[in-house]
Amino acid sequence: MTATVEYAAVEVGTELPAQSFPVTRATLVQYAGASGDFNPIHWNEKFAREVGLPDVIAHGMFTMAEAIRVVTDWAGDPGAVVEYGVRFTKPVVVPNDDTGAVVEVSGKVAAKLDDNLVRVDLTAMSDGKKVLGMSRAVVRLA
Repeated sequence: MTATVEYAAVEVGTELPAQSFPVTRATLVQYAGASGDFNPIHWNEKFAREVGLPDVIAHGMFTMAEAIRVVTDWAGDPGAVVEYGVRFTKPVVVPNDDTGAVVEVSGKVAAKLDDNLVRVDLTAMSDGKKVLGMSRAVVRLA
């Protein structure tokens, strides 16, 4: 596969379609099983509070993975992402209710680079707080 977005059609400032990703305690259990990360801060309220967290928190790598979906869905090919990095700034707190949390992600093309590459800057928010900082992806477009 290759990206479906054409480099020539993209300009600095082009906004990617924003997405919202729900996160429940069930989501965290599923991710723990898939990743092998069974740290109790992701499922045990008592433990999470004992180590100074407000409640159970989502896995950082899960949050990072959800955020990049905005880019891969836009580009049309997960393999088009050639570089991706973030800083974890705030945890995604996931209450034990029917709603859980929501991670809201938006992105925009911040730079056009050589060789059909663009840099996309992402903003990931949960509960009004920025949960990922310096979230950037370099994507090879068609």
